[in-house]
Amino acid sequence: MRFADWEPHYTAILEYFGFEREADEAAARLLADLAGGRDDLGLLEALIRDRPVTVCGNAPSLPDELGRIEGTVLAADAAAEVLVNHGIRPDAVFTDLDGATDVFVDLSEQGTVMVVHAHGDNLPLLRHWVPRLPGPFVATTQAAPLPHVHNLGGFTDGDRAVFAADDLGAAEIRIVGFDLADKNVDPLKRGKLFWAGELLRLIGHDL
Repeated sequence: MRFADWEPHYTAILEYFGFEREADEAAARLLADLAGGRDDLGLLEALIRDRPVTVCGNAPSLPDELGRIEGTVLAADAAAEVLVNHGIRPDAVFTDLDGATDVFVDLSEQGTVMVVHAHGDNLPLLRHWVPRLPGPFVATTQAAPLPHVHNLGGFTDGDRAVFAADDLGAAEIRIVGFDLADKNVDPLKRGKLFWAGELLRLIGHDL
């Protein structure tokens, strides 16, 4: 997704939550520095283009939906650990590092593409985890892209993975482990789920 097309939605999200664009931009610059020019977007595209893709969210329903997984597997943050615990290594993990554990380090070492997202609230997590991820790496931002820091669209880990699959040419996108109507979450998370649904509808994935 071109940033010019994404920016109106991004601006609306900033206004809705009261987030600051400047904080997102500072985080993107930090991520660029920490990544040191690593950029495996081409590898991520090779895993996705013209292939069936399954995006796995971390809803409680995920373990019951594992039988629906096919093709390239994209995990949203902590969904990666659920998959690993069921013997599935995701091809890529989309994460702002909120759910990061040492499992992420293991996956990185095994060749899983870590698609790490910078936003204004996760600078300490970026500093802690990015240097520990030695494998294939893609840096993303929800603000304006920078050299080697991409904006493929999307806001939460799950819908960013769907946007990336769409933008990078997936033949088919299957979504499992998503519960955008989950009532057992705090108000901030509820707002994020609302926006995930709104954004997914933009690219024809109405849950």
